Order: sequence, then structure tokens, then C-alpha cells
Amino acid sequence: MRNFHWIQVDSEMTTEFDIIETPARLEKLVDHLRRQQAIAVDLEADSMYHFQEKVCLIQTATAHRKAVIDPLHIHDLSALGSVFADPNIKKIFHGADYDVRSLYRDFKFEVKDLFDTQVACKFLGVKATGLESVLMDHFGIQLDKKYQRKDWSIRPLPAAMLAYAADDVSYLLPLAQRLEESLRIKGRRRWVREECDLLSLVRPVRNDHEPLFMHFKGAGRLRPRNLAALEALLRYRRNLAEVKDRPLFKIFSNKSLLQLAIEKPADLKQLAESEVLSHKQLKMYGDELVEAIQHALKIPAAKLPSYPRQKAPRMNPDVPLRMKALKKWRDKKAKTLELDPGVLLNKSVMTVLVSEKPTEPKSLDVIADLKEWQKRELGPEILKVLNHVK
Repeated sequence: MRNFHWIQVDSEMTTEFDIIETPARLEKLVDHLRRQQAIAVDLEADSMYHFQEKVCLIQTATAHRKAVIDPLHIHDLSALGSVFADPNIKKIFHGADYDVRSLYRDFKFEVKDLFDTQVACKFLGVKATGLESVLMDHFGIQLDKKYQRKDWSIRPLPAAMLAYAADDVSYLLPLAQRLEESLRIKGRRRWVREECDLLSLVRPVRNDHEPLFMHFKGAGRLRPRNLAALEALLRYRRNLAEVKDRPLFKIFSNKSLLQLAIEKPADLKQLAESEVLSHKQLKMYGDELVEAIQHALKIPAAKLPSYPRQKAPRMNPDVPLRMKALKKWRDKKAKTLELDPGVLLNKSVMTVLVSEKPTEPKSLDVIADLKEWQKRELGPEILKVLNHVK
């Protein structure tokens, strides 16, 4: 652990941190947090070790106090939820997407007044936006990541892991202060504020009622019979992972299941000859895998699944010309602003723009994914480029 300076130049943050494992200690911490203008937040979860991942630690830091909250010991965190929902307290994260989804999934917490230092870095043109790189650039700090992939659900947690968790959140407040000042100088604070407000609304994706292959890379290339085999294999893996309380990838890899769905081995001999599975996997699960594949092979042709595809609309011949012109303008503009082109205007939004071809400022409002800051800062130039291509 290191000593470092926080928001006030003359205020040094202690290397100590509180471990919050009881409702009484949580109540005292929440009372402290409610009096703050800004708090830094980070999470640790166990996604690499269990079927249903969960938040195992919530780390907070203020200008004078760090705390590591253990939600596995405290069953009612609703008081903490009121802090996250308070629009008068800035919550500082780095790479908040996963954290916001996890907090809502496990505790139904909503995060108001979010500031994501990673988003801020992107809008400042920083190329390496991982926390480790950013802290090295700003403070010369080398984070020790040796516990990053550990199982955070084990109890008791070793003291070294708790210290690691507390250290991860330590530098977010001074970092946020530096980044906000840089954004102010460049006139991009409102840009980042809007992006962070939208980020605070992300929620976990639920696909309980959809075929599992809908979220499987490569499924769209399969024929119906192979797709049926893949769905059977995915459901078998999911059920097995739930019983064993293991993450899906530690049961069978996606690559293995895709290969089995393509080859459709009819018996143990063919399954072994495919060399897709290890000897241990073949011995433990071979019969059930073959059974799952055989079940898929017996599905009547009329009931086979198909991968949904949207029919591509007839494209106006001017669309490719507009896309070329818009991309050329975007790349030049991004270079001038020293931003990654995708941060300025991503491909999906550009595709809608060249298809819809808005002609006046009001017509930009129908482009759902176009942010307000983009309409305000880029709108006139976008319209000029699109209307120049006839």
C-alpha cells in the first residue's frame, strides 16, 4: 500500500481501510458517505468460479476514508442503495458498465450522477484506457494485479486480497479531478456527462426465453440441423454448469461445442475420433453428449430451428457514396479533435444516418442512437456532408 494525495493538496489519505461486515458498521459508513460530494467505487465478483456470478465486495473511497464492504456477510444493503441513488453525490467508477449491471442484478441499485474515468479518458483521446495504464500515466503508480483473477467468494478472504481490493479504488478521486479539469479545458464535460448518464441506465441482459444459440458466436453460419445440435449441447452445458456451480467455460469451451455441432458424432467412437474433448471429459460426459446430439438429429425437419435473419432493405445507390463521404469527414474531424473516430461517431449510427439522410436539424431527432452532444456539436457538419451527396 502507498501514501498518496487526494483532492485537497494538503490532505493525505491513510493507507488504512475499514472492513464492513455487519449492519451496524454499514450504517456508520453510509452516514459518512451521505455527507460526501463524491465517492469512488469498485467491485469484485466471482464470475470465473461460479455458475451464477455475484458481487463479492464493494469498495468505496472518499477523501479521508476507504472501506471494503462484504455483501456476503450483510444481507440487507438497502441503505447503501440510497447513496448510489442520490443525484447529489458523484459516483466515480473506472469502466462502469459491468459494475452498473452487477449492482442492479444483485441489489437493484440504481446509480445516479455517475462519472466513468475510462469514458473520460476516451473523450480525451487516451489510447490505453485500462486503469493500470491510466494510473501509470498520471501518477506513476504500478498496480499489482496478481489477485485480479482470484475467487472473491472465498471466506475468510486473506488480508492481502482485502488490501488489493482497497488499493484498486484508492486513486479514482484524484484521477477524476484531473480528468474533469482536462475535459473542461477541451469543452467536453457535457459530452462525457451525457455518456455517463446513459451508461448509468444499462441493465443485465436476460435471455431465459430465447434459444441459447442466439447469444453464441458462429451460430448464424450453421444449418438448421447443426443449429439444433448446438442448442441441445448448450442446454446440456448450462444444466451441468448449474448443478456443478461452475462457469460455462469451465465445463466445455464454446469452440468445442461448435465443433461438435458441426460434426454431430453419432456414438462414443466418433466422439473420441473427433478429438474435441479431453480424455477426462469424454469419460465423464461422453454418453450424455452423444444422447443430446442424437435427440437433435431426431427432430422433424419442419420443427428444426433457424437463425433469424433480417432481410436487407433495398439500398439506395447513393447510400455507399454518402457513407464514404461521412466516413471521410468523421475521420478528419476525429483527427482534428485527437479522438478515436469510433468515439466521435460509431459505425452503427453512421449507417442509420446515411440511410435516413436527415436534411435539417429537427430531422436528426429521429436518429435514436445519436447523442445530444453529437447533434449539438456535429449536427450542422453532418447535415452538410449528407446533403452535399446527391
